[in-house]
Amino acid sequence: MSDDREIKFGEALTKLVRTARENGGVIDDARVREAFAELSLDEKQMDEVYAYLREKRIGIGAEPEEEAPLPAGERDILAAYIEELGALPAHSEEEKLALAARAIDGDREAQTAYAECLLPLVPDIARLYAEQGVPMEDLIGEGNVALLQGAELLGALEEPGEAEETLSRYVMDAMEALIADNLQEDARGQHAVNRVNEVADRAKELYEDLRRPVTVDELMNETGWSREKIMEAWKLAGGEIEELQVTASDPVS
Repeated sequence: MSDDREIKFGEALTKLVRTARENGGVIDDARVREAFAELSLDEKQMDEVYAYLREKRIGIGAEPEEEAPLPAGERDILAAYIEELGALPAHSEEEKLALAARAIDGDREAQTAYAECLLPLVPDIARLYAEQGVPMEDLIGEGNVALLQGAELLGALEEPGEAEETLSRYVMDAMEALIADNLQEDARGQHAVNRVNEVADRAKELYEDLRRPVTVDELMNETGWSREKIMEAWKLAGGEIEELQVTASDPVS
């Protein structure tokens, strides 16, 4: 798969996962296939997509499997953060609204204080996005930063009562963006592995026929692949495709 196709694949997968989350963790099969129609994936590649979605606890046409308990390490990080929040002063709803009103008016101290009032929202939201490929500690950190940044943008609101929902959405968007970035990296990494395996498997087949390592030219002639594709796979494998004979005259980009 070319770099351009890999980028499109990652974008499609990111959008699909986000759509599923917005739909309660469910996506129908037709929507999955529609998302990748332009890329003309074969059934093996589609199976990999389905496996990835199941791993992210996304149900295909049905409710996802019951949420599993957090791993001990993630649970401990979450518990420790919640315990730290217990040291913060408590605020009544009236006090929160008063701070929100001042924050909307541009009072920087009030913006910081209001963001601190809403810090308990961060672990609750982070729990929703747990086990999606991003460590709990990173989710919490991203949520905290988003909360503080969002509090500085409250001037666009008219009513203090809108502030908490607005900042909650801001935190969710930040966590989703972090997960999306990680998802893109996962997609690129998975396709790199697939590319290496494809070249290595074909080289092994020719090796078994010829009973010797095959040259890059021989593999090109046999498969119709470009030299660039073969050499890129060889480079991604760290030069560890034993059945492929690479010489100094074979360019490595």
